[in-house]
Parts: sequence; structure tokens; C-alpha cells
Amino acid sequence: MASSEVDQKFLGKLAKQVESNNALLASMLFKILGLSINLAEQTAKVRKQRRPDASRTTQSLELYFHIIWLSREGLIMLEQYVLPMVGDHGELKVLAFKLRASFYHVFVLFHNNPSISTIGINTPLPGIPQIPRLEKGKGVDRNDAIPETGRSSVQPTHPTEGGPVGPPPGFGPKLPEPVGAFLLPSVDYRPTAHEYFKQAVALADSLLWGSHSLRLSVKTEYAAFLYECLHDQEGSRRLAKDTIAEVYDASEGMDDDMFRDACELVTVLGNMTKRGLESNPTLPTGAPDPDPLATSKADTIPRTVPAAIPASGMENFI
Repeated sequence: MASSEVDQKFLGKLAKQVESNNALLASMLFKILGLSINLAEQTAKVRKQRRPDASRTTQSLELYFHIIWLSREGLIMLEQYVLPMVGDHGELKVLAFKLRASFYHVFVLFHNNPSISTIGINTPLPGIPQIPRLEKGKGVDRNDAIPETGRSSVQPTHPTEGGPVGPPPGFGPKLPEPVGAFLLPSVDYRPTAHEYFKQAVALADSLLWGSHSLRLSVKTEYAAFLYECLHDQEGSRRLAKDTIAEVYDASEGMDDDMFRDACELVTVLGNMTKRGLESNPTLPTGAPDPDPLATSKADTIPRTVPAAIPASGMENFI
């Protein structure tokens, strides 16, 4: 979410490349890099705290607030200073579009309304006792305390007669604001995040070759978004399988660093092709793997030459 190790590598590399020509853009990329590293650490903490301790509720909320604030600030820097200046820089453009979708991915997981994740800030924290609502000045319910024979003869006997008078429409009790609404509006961010992921994937398909690690990063997080946020398990598995196939079909070479990143991402994608199948009752025990590519070892990714040779039209524009 927000940035993987692959994204962070490209943020640093691209920031250095544009520093001599565009100091402002380089500065913003370095700031987003530092922010994304901090954000990755905070989200990792939350995922480890699947069941926060009731005695540490304040610390848990502060952690959630910090995650939302970091994502909001990163998105502001990205939209105001990076996206307008990416121009025809191929890798930088893909990275910027991917980071925008990734920040919204964080909003969906932690601050979506309705809540779709157990780690979200709108989800009640386990272990917190629920305080019953007290009726001021009434104590017990008097209707139950007075026996039927002792009721006054002037009390209404028809169900539609008498009773409390409610406030007119629009003047009822004010609903409490969702937690964290002071940082970010509490709305449904899924449609926006999904649209931005589709844009990032389309851009990566058009500008980067099949085994490019940044392209794999885009599709890996999109597959995670489909599974975790849209609950589209079949779509997530299909995307992971298709992405692995694209890697094996690619004929372009990779340098050592990109090759290692591609191996790691293919391993993650291979696990995603099986995600959710263990709980599927329609899958018979001992059934063959749904995709032979998913069981292949990551170190079998073809690498034709030791140096990176981009496809025609895929040269680095920076």
C-alpha cells in the first residue's frame, strides 16, 4: 500500500535523474519517498495489531490518524507538484499514477464509509466496552413499573393516541462524526481508487514491457485491491495469473536489480493465484493447481542479457 520497495527504489532513482533539470520535482519525489517509507512502517504495525489491546486504544487511534495524515499529505504533494510535471517521462508517469491509486487504497482500507476492513479506523476497536445510553432524569421505564390496574383512567388506551412527540424533520439529534473525519471526509473511496488503479494499469501496459518490475508492482497491488477491498477473488486471481504469463512471454532483458525484484513480485503473484481457493468448497481435495505458471519457481524467469534493454519506444525519457 502507498508504496512497495520497488516503488521506493524508483522514487529515489528518478528523483536523482531529474534533479539537475527540475529541482522542485526532485525535491517532491524525495519527500514522497521519505513519507512512503514512514507510511509503510506504520501500516505494517497496524497489520500486526489485528486485535488492539483495550488499554492501548489511544495509541491505536493515534497510529490510524498518522496513517491517514501521511496518505493525505502524500496525495496532495503528488497531485499538486508531481503529476503536472511528469510529461513524457515514461517510468515516472506510471509511478505517479500508481502512487495516486495506492494512496486511495490506504483510504479504502483505513477510512472508508462503509467500512470494508477489520483494520479500518471506522471499525469499532475490539475490547472497548460499550457504554449503555442513559435516559437523563428518567431512571427506570415507568410504563413497566406501574401495574396495569394502577394506571390512571386518563391515560390513552389507543396505540396511536398520545405518546412522545418527536422533533420535526431535520431537527433530530445530531449524529456523531466518524472517527478521523477531521482529517479526511468519511465517504466511499472504492470507486475512485478502482478508477485510478485501472488508469495506472493501462498506462503501465502501454509504456512498460511485460517483465518490468514497476509494471509488476502496479498489477500486484491492483490484485490485492481487488481481493481485499472489492472482494473480487476470481478477478484478483485472474489478474495475477495473466501478469505471470506476461512475464514469461516477455523477451526483453533485465539488469540484476530488476531481475531480483521481478522474482519477488512473481512469487507474490503466484501466491495470489491460490488465495481464497483453500476455503472454496467447490474445489476438490488434491485438485491440480489452477495455473502451471503459479507453481513455477521465480528463478526461472527468462533473462536474455545482463543489461536492461527496453523494447523499441521504451527508452528512458529522463
